[in-house]
Amino acid sequence: MPPAAAEPLTPERILETTEDVLRRYGPTKATVVDVARALGVSHGSVYRHFPSKSALREAVTDRWLARSVDRLEEIASAPSEPAPSKLEAWLEALFEAKRHKAGDDPELFATYTVLLAENSGVVDQHLSALIDQLARIIGEGVEAGSLAAPDVRAAARAVFDATGRFHDPQYAADWRSPTIVAEFEAVTGLVIRGLRA
Repeated sequence: MPPAAAEPLTPERILETTEDVLRRYGPTKATVVDVARALGVSHGSVYRHFPSKSALREAVTDRWLARSVDRLEEIASAPSEPAPSKLEAWLEALFEAKRHKAGDDPELFATYTVLLAENSGVVDQHLSALIDQLARIIGEGVEAGSLAAPDVRAAARAVFDATGRFHDPQYAADWRSPTIVAEFEAVTGLVIRGLRA
């Protein structure tokens, strides 16, 4: 049932509805007209907020990716946590966020893997934000003397790449393995030990 017409049409409301439409129809069949119909408005009203279908899909992708960045930022910004513990918690939170997205709503996760391929600029910004967070954590550890890295940014990128199996959507099928948590702990333990001063 469409929401009440009296409810204001906001970008956030459009994005929430677009997510529902994508879940229902998938990325190849969902249209702006479907979104407008679900909102109980004309498609022109949607276009006033998002000038094209591509812009709408990009905004939905950005919103989806931002959810995990916000949680990870809380960890990266924790003031009293030692860097090795913070790094471990950050990697674990990233892995859990991706696993939950894939496992809790597999249809929407599959949809987003299609949207991610379409919106490489949004993905690049997302990856850059994640690597920036890692660099801050590693930099704190270097400054405190608990971690060693001659090039903090390169170390952050290496950590991200080394743990890719646990956050890159192309490995989502592996995340259901009964041994995946032990494998994650082995890899992250090795990475963190390698960075210790």
